[in-house]
Parts: sequence; structure tokens; C-alpha cells
Amino acid sequence: MINLTQLLRDMLPMVCSDLHLRANMLPIYRQHGALIPADKIALTKQDMETIVGQLLTDEQRKRFDQEKELDLAISLKEVGRFRVNVFVQKGTYAIAFRLLPFNIPSFDELHLPPVLVKLADKRRGLILVTGITGSGKSTTLASIIDYINTHRAENIITIEDPIEYAHNNKMSIIAQREVGADTSSFALALRQSLREDPDIILLGEIRDAATMSTALAAADTGHLVLSTLHTMDAKQAIFRVLSFFPPHQHHEIRLLLANNLQAVISQRLLPRVDIPGRVPAVEILISTLAVRDCIVNEDKTHGVSDLIADGKIQYGMQTLDQSLMDLFENGLISLETAILNATNPDDFRLRVAGIKGASDRGWKGFVKETRDEEEPLSRKKEEKELKVDGEPEEPPPDMLDEF
Repeated sequence: MINLTQLLRDMLPMVCSDLHLRANMLPIYRQHGALIPADKIALTKQDMETIVGQLLTDEQRKRFDQEKELDLAISLKEVGRFRVNVFVQKGTYAIAFRLLPFNIPSFDELHLPPVLVKLADKRRGLILVTGITGSGKSTTLASIIDYINTHRAENIITIEDPIEYAHNNKMSIIAQREVGADTSSFALALRQSLREDPDIILLGEIRDAATMSTALAAADTGHLVLSTLHTMDAKQAIFRVLSFFPPHQHHEIRLLLANNLQAVISQRLLPRVDIPGRVPAVEILISTLAVRDCIVNEDKTHGVSDLIADGKIQYGMQTLDQSLMDLFENGLISLETAILNATNPDDFRLRVAGIKGASDRGWKGFVKETRDEEEPLSRKKEEKELKVDGEPEEPPPDMLDEF
């Protein structure tokens, strides 16, 4: 019989994020994004039935038998909490565990941009964290809540499915509600939370129009609302919000979103090159007057990406490609990883080579750009004095910057 407790304990020293258990298969860990089989024996159908019986309460077992899938969370002393999904595949039980350490990492530990401190200091509006499954959205939200909890006194209510990171009261007071155990749905819990004197409301995920409508209404009435969406970038988050509603409501929703959106934080986890582990590449959209105009006017919405790029220095915004360049220049990811994840790989290659594009406002401040701007005037003068009809024996390495 497989020792489930030991399998879970092994995740911490191995620095694994997930554990997958299925019948007729070895236990599989996800370590730094890669799937690694455990040095154990394969699980049998009976093993899986026994493990499911150990994990689920009687009430959870009734729900699972009816729906054939279930989300829950468990805690293991000195290890952490685990988000657990139990499901059925090919007529047998399967389980996925996600490790959530007890200690909530800070912005610096997560390598998140400094502008998140300013966003966490917001008192009202809507902040969305987006990305694919497993991109660290829940951890970023937990870090924001922990920062607020550490620095000011607020009444914070979280609505999650299931509760992932457990928060202790510091300066703030925090009520954590779990869908299924403490409330029947996100939408109902969110509506009722408005009667519970909240300052900040965290929604684990916005899944439908009712929840989105109430979240926008809560932000519009002076609360700070934090939640997640499954989108690849900040611009897609705007269209995702609109997709919850029929077309005849889009103008109204655009107005509400423009008036209440504070920021969109879109992230993906990438393998590090300096040490084992992963680091987030983060795109950040901050609501400015120009951004709000793009949200309200359908014809201008596609211009949001340009505003993000141009707003890096003044507002702390950044595109995914700008974040990738930061990570590459600081030696955290490889050039191959950066190009593979870049929105425009060809343009990114040219940037690395030092070739400037037509618009460079959003790229000032990077290592390559700074090196070019601070180049001694004497060297630039020497390059200008090169004769047209004679090539130098060893051209300066950054001659491409002159194009």
C-alpha cells in the first residue's frame, strides 16, 4: 500500500508543485514544471479507492458520487496545505494535489514587479490576476492579501473553491469562506458579503455573468475586489469580461469596467536558468485616462497593448515582452525561453541584438538601451568619421545601433 502522507511530505524537499495519482501508474510529481515519476510501485485500482476513502468526509463522498469530481483542501503538519481535485477517468479514481506552503511568499520572493505595492495600497476598484492554470495566480493574490494584512487594518472576506492559502489575522481581520462547505456558490456569497461590512473582497475565480456583475457592483460602491480570470494577457481580460454578457449590455459593462478597473496582472511561470525553479513573466495593465478611453470605445480597445508598452516608465506598466527582456537581461531566464514565450519573437530577437524599432518609449531603461545611450561621445564621433569607401578591419560590435 502506498503511503500517501509520505508522498505528500516528499514534495517539500523535492520542491514539487503537484502530485498526480492514478490507477495503474506510478505517482507523478511536477518539479519545476517537468513531470517526474516517483521511485515507487504503481498504484492499483484498490489503492486509489482506499486513498479516496481516506481523503473525503461523508458529505464530500456524497457530492463526489453524484458529480464524479470534487475540489477540496487538506493540511499536513509542517508541510503545507494542498488543493486537491478528485475525479474519475476510465472508470477509476484519480487525484491531483497542488502544494500550497504555509508561508505566504512576499512580492520580492516571487520576483513580482515593485508596482504591485502601489496596487495593493488601492482602497477601491477591481484588480484582476490572469493566466493559464498553474501560472501562480492564487499565490499572487495571497501575497497581495498578506501585504494588506501586514500594513493596514481592513475587514477582508475571501470566497474560494477551495480555500488555498490560510491567512492569520495581523492588522486586518480576515474571514475565509469555502464554496460547498461555507456557502453554496460564489455569486450568493459575494452578494451576501456586501452586508458583512467588507473593505476588501477576494473571489477565487469569476466564472459567470452573475458573479462578474456583482463584482463590478461591489467595486463601484467603494470596495476593493480582487479576483482571477483565465486569459493569456491583459487585453484579453477586457474581452473576457465582456464575453460574460450579451452584446446589448456591452456598452454598459464597458463603462462600469472603465470606471472601476484598477489593474490587470497577467502572468506565466517560466523555468529559471540561474537556479532550479520558475519565475513569473508578468504583464501589467494599469488604468489610466487613456486606458479607460480604450475600454469604453470598442474601436480603440486593441490599442491597449501599445499603451501598456508606452506606460512602463511613467506608470509601471509592462508588456509580456518587456518583462521577458527584464528577466533575460538579469540572467533569470535563457534567451531560448524568452523567445519561445515572446509575443513577437522576431522583434524580440532584434531587441536583443540592439536594433531599435520605430517607437522606443516603452523600452528605455533596459540594460541594452542604457548601454547604448551612455556610450562615450568620442566613440560615436569615431564611428561618424569612418570613410564610406573604406571598411574598418574590426567594426564596432554595436554598429547595428546606428540603423
